[in-house]
Formats: sequence, C-alpha cells, structure tokens
Amino acid sequence: MRKVIANEWMTLDGVVQSPSYADEDAAGGFTHGGWHARYFDDLSMTWVIDNVRGAGGYLLGRGTYEIFAAHWPDAPQDQQVLAEPLNALPKYVASTTLAEPLGWRNARLLGSDAGAAVRALKKEEGGDLHVIGSPGLVQTLLALGLLDELRLMIDPLVVGGGKRLFRDDGALRSLRLTDSQVTSTGAIIATYATTGG
Repeated sequence: MRKVIANEWMTLDGVVQSPSYADEDAAGGFTHGGWHARYFDDLSMTWVIDNVRGAGGYLLGRGTYEIFAAHWPDAPQDQQVLAEPLNALPKYVASTTLAEPLGWRNARLLGSDAGAAVRALKKEEGGDLHVIGSPGLVQTLLALGLLDELRLMIDPLVVGGGKRLFRDDGALRSLRLTDSQVTSTGAIIATYATTGG
C-alpha cells in the first residue's frame, strides 16, 4: 500500500502560511510572508529535492496547485531538478471550485469525495504520494486517518499568528518520531509517523 506523506515548512509556533515570498498568501492580514527562505542550507535543500524526486505522485490543495501550475511548467534551468518530477508525475488536486481539464500536465481533480479518492489511490501500485504545502488538505487527511507521515522543517522562528498546520479541534493524536536532523541554520528536519503509519 502506498503511503501519504505530508511535506511542510513550519515556524516553531506551527504556522505554515506564506513561507516562500511576501505576497504568497496575505489572508487575514498576514505580514510575515517569505519567512522560510533564510533557513535553507545544503542539508535542507537536499531534503527538499529528495522528497520531491522520491514521490510517486503529488496530492495538492487548490491554492498550492494554482501557485505550482503557474511556476513549474516554465521554471528556469537551475530549478529543473524539482521541475522535472513536478511536471512529469501525476498530480491529484483537492478542489471544489476548479473544473477539469486542469491546465497543468498530468493533473486531475480528486472529485467530490477527496477522502474516498485518496483511499483508492493508496491501494494502487506505485510510489508514495506526497502532499506539498496544502495545509487544509493535510488537516483533512489527518482527520480522516489517511496521513502516514509528516516530514517537517521547523524553523527557529515565531510569527505570532497565521494559518497553522494543526487545527484547534480538540483531537489528541500521537505521533512517533522516526528521524531528525538539525540544519546549520538551526532548523529541525523531523519525520513523524502517525499511529497508523
């Protein structure tokens, strides 16, 4: 059975909003966009590349899909190590507002019951499915018991508010640390298995 693995950049206070650039997602008046870039080093870049290139396909929320579809098909040559697998591999998109056909090659909608679609995909042959960004989708998959692993890069930074990876839903969920590394910038790269993973 294929695993579903979430890959996230996160602040120490659990925020995942707008990590890459200032105007990525200013919802709710978020003013700290672009907080993540300064924490990259060789170790974390290798981790990102290994995760993207090691996937059998990707699960994406609408917002992440739209950002990726606007960038990766025409990515510059120095980004092809990531662009090649992102463009070539299957992409499954959770959205209630997008319609098929989707514009990015090898992308299709999960349909009206994303949980059932992901359950079916997990039973198929192939490499593991990686969720990149897409915190709303990660929250849904976690609540449905469909997430097997969380791969987090936790930056030594507190932003005091914004969209968080974990919902305030009162649920108690145990995770098991399976790997951890500390980068030269002080970020922690940690892999957690869910209790079912």
